[in-house]
Amino acid sequence: MEMQMIGRGRDAVAMLADEGSFQENHVGNAVMDAEFGPGAVVGTARIGGVAVTMIANDAEAVNPRFPVVYFGVIGMEEAYKMASAVYETIEADREKRPGEKRPLVLVVDTPGNAPGKVEEIFGMNKATGAYQLALAEARKCGHAVVAIVIGRAISGAFLCHGLQADRILALPKEYGTVIHVMPLSSISRITKMDIERLEELSQKSPVFASGVDFFHRLGGVEEIVSAPEKMAEAVSRHIAEIRCHKAKGEFEKTGPWSRGILGAERQGRTARPAVLARMQQEFSQVSGRYLR
Repeated sequence: MEMQMIGRGRDAVAMLADEGSFQENHVGNAVMDAEFGPGAVVGTARIGGVAVTMIANDAEAVNPRFPVVYFGVIGMEEAYKMASAVYETIEADREKRPGEKRPLVLVVDTPGNAPGKVEEIFGMNKATGAYQLALAEARKCGHAVVAIVIGRAISGAFLCHGLQADRILALPKEYGTVIHVMPLSSISRITKMDIERLEELSQKSPVFASGVDFFHRLGGVEEIVSAPEKMAEAVSRHIAEIRCHKAKGEFEKTGPWSRGILGAERQGRTARPAVLARMQQEFSQVSGRYLR
């Protein structure tokens, strides 16, 4: 399929970055080891003239030290390399005010973590957790974080490489974009429901969050970008909006919290506000016993 963007993480970086501006493995004052975590593409670029740190998957890379790390899988080395890029960005802009700090742009195309026994023993989950924490810290200390899903965004890999962003954008499903909390085949194994029944339900209920359109309805995707050639403009626009909110201290309008509000506005998560209000009401009745 000519429109397919799965596996084209490096192409997406080139589409997003101003021509000739991407410096791979250079972030802040650090120079990353090109042989470490070959599936991770990190570096500094400019998008619309704004300096950014870019982090992407290279689905054509294979990590010879970890057999399960291929086709965009985020392995232990890849996650640590991505986390290092985030922390180097934080350190480089530590003295800058929120709204002025360098944005981070995440190009997402990953089928998951797919850990094997060796990867689990060596600490893949700790590595992906470190990357998720790094992005949360960057977001909270004032960096704008924008994720653009160009292919697959699945399970725990999307959790660490995407869901901590201030804004999540995605190409339409016509480009092969797939977003899953969990594949329906895995849900079937756990719930013991027939895959045919789950496929039927996934076309009607946003609870399954199966696909770009449902994630958009749930607020999990802020904007569906109509075509790859429009990604750079959309990312620049969202960076500017996020920076403005953070400069004003409007942090509730960015990050995961804002997506929860957006989901209610789009009628995808209508119960969430009522549940939160009930929890806050009940907690206020007993908080005096625990808060000193």
